[in-house]
Amino acid sequence: MIPRIKDYQALDNYMLYVEFDDGYKVMYDVMDDIKTLPSFRPLLDVCGLFKQVQLDSSRTCLFWNEEIDLASDCIYEYGVVA
Repeated sequence: MIPRIKDYQALDNYMLYVEFDDGYKVMYDVMDDIKTLPSFRPLLDVCGLFKQVQLDSSRTCLFWNEEIDLASDCIYEYGVVA
């Protein structure tokens, strides 16, 4: 089953706080993705873009634009328990 996001917040230092429907809460470091995925580079280069993160209607993906997104299962698996 794909984990569904209940709540999220973009924090300083490119960190995301994410809470899932099952109560699991994690901190996810987006800087790791920025360093390894060229498509994530605008999160550093475009002022204020990181804080504009949104949740898709299925609640299974956080996204910034059509090219930058994070699947909920990735956040669930690689996030650090908050």
